[in-house]
Amino acid sequence: MATPELIDKAKTVLADTFVMYMKSHSYHWNVIGPDFPQLHEFFGNLYEDLHGAVDPLAENLRKLDAYAPISLDEMVRHSTVVEETVRIVLIRDMLTALEVANQETIDSLNKVFDLATKNKKQGLANFVADRIDQHEKHGWMLRASIKKIEE
Repeated sequence: MATPELIDKAKTVLADTFVMYMKSHSYHWNVIGPDFPQLHEFFGNLYEDLHGAVDPLAENLRKLDAYAPISLDEMVRHSTVVEETVRIVLIRDMLTALEVANQETIDSLNKVFDLATKNKKQGLANFVADRIDQHEKHGWMLRASIKKIEE
């Protein structure tokens, strides 16, 4: 049986991923400027990866005999990633917000990995390890994109 702490942290990972998904999808829809085609595609690739992780994260919660959040409000309450409440138009600000969200998601994933390992939930630990690796790649790409803009 999973511990309440593992279940709580797994809900946070799901919520962080979902809020980051929404953030990247909104940037995909709303990006403008001379690098529009590249950024539209970049944000699209990012939100597609995040969206692809949402269902497996929720299914991993169910395997822990817990329920996944049932509303957007519940997702936001569980998330450490800050939801957008104003339209961001500067590309640097979009990339920076995503880099911060990505690091918060990595932090949440690491907590779940440690707890899953401690609780001998190897399948969850393996899945989360793969997500950490993917988010580290996202972080590299986001930091490289921010650096390009700052030059």
